Amino acid sequence: LAAGEPKYDEIEKKLATFPMIGVPTITMEGDANGAPHPDPGAYAKRFSGKYEHRLITGGIGHNLPQEAPQAFAQAVIDVDRL
Repeated sequence: LAAGEPKYDEIEKKLATFPMIGVPTITMEGDANGAPHPDPGAYAKRFSGKYEHRLITGGIGHNLPQEAPQAFAQAVIDVDRL
């Protein structure tokens, strides 16, 4: 992952001090996202509650609710069952 904008370094440091996310969570990304982002393993440690990451395949980009509505809706239903 490329280095970010230095002008945001202080904000990044502040965000890193925020508490863990303790509610059940499913993070998702499309296989054709294209936006630079860290590997899910890099941020999984920020979740202390039940956590799952889903990679949605089939040429899905950044807008999962529109591009993969079934998978998105299923995640909303499933997070209650984690």
